[in-house]
Amino acid sequence: MALELQAITKKAGQATHIKATSLVLEPGRFNVLLGETGSGKTSLIKLMAGLDKVSSGKLLMNGQDVTGMSPQKRNISLVHQFFVNYPHMTVFDNIASPLRVAGMAASEIQGRVEAAADVLRLRPMLKRRPHELSGGQQQRTALARAIAKESTAVFLDEPLANLDYKLREELRDQLPDLFAGRGAVVVYATSEPAEALMLGGQTALMHDGRVTQFGPTADIYRKPLDLTSAKVFSDPPINVAPITKEGDVARLGDGTSWPLAGTAAGLRDGSYTVAIRPNYVSPISGKGVELKGTILVTELSGSDSSAHFRMGEDAWVSLAPGVHAYRVGETRAFYMDASHCYYFAPDGARVA
Repeated sequence: MALELQAITKKAGQATHIKATSLVLEPGRFNVLLGETGSGKTSLIKLMAGLDKVSSGKLLMNGQDVTGMSPQKRNISLVHQFFVNYPHMTVFDNIASPLRVAGMAASEIQGRVEAAADVLRLRPMLKRRPHELSGGQQQRTALARAIAKESTAVFLDEPLANLDYKLREELRDQLPDLFAGRGAVVVYATSEPAEALMLGGQTALMHDGRVTQFGPTADIYRKPLDLTSAKVFSDPPINVAPITKEGDVARLGDGTSWPLAGTAAGLRDGSYTVAIRPNYVSPISGKGVELKGTILVTELSGSDSSAHFRMGEDAWVSLAPGVHAYRVGETRAFYMDASHCYYFAPDGARVA
């Protein structure tokens, strides 16, 4: 049961919130929408779920045109980042609520609720009310409701954003397995590139109301089609700078240069943009092309150290394992592994 978007758009007055978007989302795998806040993820989910009207284009579910169909008739589930549970109902009744609305027999409701509760380890809490639950338990209740309903499409709009780190890690690991084999199209929106990589499946990169690239998550991370896609799928931000290509050499504005090989060496001489992820810019001597930068900001996150530094007119980031002694304001050397550089034409298309 595929969900197909055929050039759908969303306009409000003169503003276009979703530009013409065509996608085919298959069941049995995670489909991730990845983009910054304001990129259009929630707007696109609302269109797919029928909560907002499509301005143009079509939505097909299993080949059927559902563009004008109400959400109730589409058999979909939507889980937000905010816990949406009925406070006066028990956990059992919260999970059972859409099944009762559908007129399902009590015996079948009992079985489905208990099965979903077992999957999400909620059986001991079935008689409790939401105010007696932790945040993670409340979100698991919302997920259990989606599972028990056996929807044809499940939309998860940053469902873990308001949970603490430990709970996020736990549920993130569980989510792909929770919906595996259920035959539903699952769409998961996130603003975190690392989360998209952990979930796997297929990812649609979103920027300014449009999908810039769609495909297997690991593939589009390794092979961005353009500079916008490379920027969307990088946290910390990907390092970007203009270069001049002369013969087999790339040169930054400050004169730093390195030899080119393969496709990059075969490009015409001229102006390009180089981009490289922060984890390939190291403070450890001898690991590539030497860069000189002035430290602006440093951060220690878990077992990694990051340093934001100014290099000419450009601000770059180094992300390296371990603890490194940085001092704000100092000028020091970093080392770029040029074999991991991407090269982009003036129009933003990746050329090497």
